Amino acid sequence: MADVPASGVEGFGMVIWAYTAILTWSVAVPAAVTSVAPAPSMVPVVPVVPAVSPMPRPEQVMAVPPELRTQLQQQVIDASGSGRPRLERLVGFLFQKPGLGMAYSTDATLTIEQAYRTRKANCLTFTLLTVELARESGLQAYGQELDDIVAWRVGGDIVYRFNHVNAGINLGRARLTVDVAQDVVGARKPPERISDQRLLALYYNNRAVELFTEASPAAAAPYMAMALQLDPRHASTWANAGVLRLRQGDPQAAERAYLKALSLDPANAGALVNLMALYTSNGDETRRAVYAQRLQKVQLKDPYFQFMQAEDAARQGDYAGAVQHYQQAIRLFDGDWHFYVGLAQAYRQLGEERRARRATNRAATLSRRSAGNRN
Repeated sequence: MADVPASGVEGFGMVIWAYTAILTWSVAVPAAVTSVAPAPSMVPVVPVVPAVSPMPRPEQVMAVPPELRTQLQQQVIDASGSGRPRLERLVGFLFQKPGLGMAYSTDATLTIEQAYRTRKANCLTFTLLTVELARESGLQAYGQELDDIVAWRVGGDIVYRFNHVNAGINLGRARLTVDVAQDVVGARKPPERISDQRLLALYYNNRAVELFTEASPAAAAPYMAMALQLDPRHASTWANAGVLRLRQGDPQAAERAYLKALSLDPANAGALVNLMALYTSNGDETRRAVYAQRLQKVQLKDPYFQFMQAEDAARQGDYAGAVQHYQQAIRLFDGDWHFYVGLAQAYRQLGEERRARRATNRAATLSRRSAGNRN
């Protein structure tokens, strides 16, 4: 995971970032971006746009190739025992060789067949793969969404905030979780079951954002349209659609998309940040101030915003300020060990070893508890 740098909008000391759904990426853009005209050239420069494969249909995203189905039958289904023993064989098949031996890769938003060919998957692709193979194995499986995850990335003038998905399995009355990133995520609330429709919409949303940054807005547009078609009530997808439409040169459509996101989720920080940026760029100070105030209220209640402010302060060498933000994050939510790890590091930089040890011990306790809840 990469850290968000200390870039931000003046006035509220906020970092330019955005929440989103599930390793669904949510994007935010700075309020003002200055374009510098290139020097005149006698030879026109033709931008190189990466070739983009045709967009897969929803049924193609989830399709299990025959070779994979054969391996699954031989290594998981044909062995004796059902229920939990079969689930354990499936998990071994996914993670280990001579099974698939899948490797985690943040940007590997792939179809099931592509994941099988490359042996790579991010949490969304891994969830698609796990759910479909579990069902092929006779298990009751579904996607799960976690809303508050500490993960973010910056690229150019866009900041991404990630949430997380994993696979849920029902075995009688027991609800179990298969998670490719269980050691690196933290969340305030238990995961919520989501529909296949939502899971597929997240795939198209992710691919839209990847193509938006790697290829062009035009390449991303059909993926974003499919995401909205599959799940038109997902606020973060509408917020991302607004960024895409802004980059396509349609600020009015961008504004409508951001407002649609807020009609579905009034506290959607991605839409609030991007509306502020839009109103700053067009000089509408009255509306900018309204949404800045709304965003500030959201952030004051968000432990992960406080955590990111703490991380930013620590990177700048302001360890006393970092301690204050870590403590505020903990007051809002005392269940994430990441907060205590950061707090311990800040205390050590201030020479407060006793407090650092207490924070380290608390982090270890929460980490063990979190691991126990997943087993």
